Amino acid sequence: MEGISKAVNLGNLLRSAHAFGASFVFTIGADATAMETIADTSKASGHLPLYHWPSVAELRLPKACRLVGVELLDEAMDLPAFAHPLQAAYVLGRERGSLSPELVARCHHIIRIPTAFSLNLATAGAIVMYDRMRCIGRFASRPVAEGGITEPRRPHVQGAPRKRRRS
Repeated sequence: MEGISKAVNLGNLLRSAHAFGASFVFTIGADATAMETIADTSKASGHLPLYHWPSVAELRLPKACRLVGVELLDEAMDLPAFAHPLQAAYVLGRERGSLSPELVARCHHIIRIPTAFSLNLATAGAIVMYDRMRCIGRFASRPVAEGGITEPRRPHVQGAPRKRRRS
């Protein structure tokens, strides 16, 4: 989250991130009052790392991690059509504003939730995390017709062991 100022929103996002199995949460230029993380009833801050960067320039993500901005921009891709990267960090804008141009420039992808108007920050974050879980998770395809039979969940397939050759 860039420039978050409401502790309730941060707490709700932390709780959702914990529930959806996120690896970490981060803020950029957060207001000090938001750091109280009220509304985090799952105590997520004890289960997943929470990073705070003072500015976009100081933001550091793991190697190969794609930064995905969530913003209502005309050029943004609609969330239902977006193929989530396997390694991704999602960043949401301010409660009363947009992602900064500096942060948009750092994003590999910009996506939008196709709604009639802007959503609450914590709600938008939960929707994106749900969509990621639904797309990347090993869930059966939805039936074509209402109430139709779903295919069983596909089993996990693990490859054979790799043998290393000594030189």
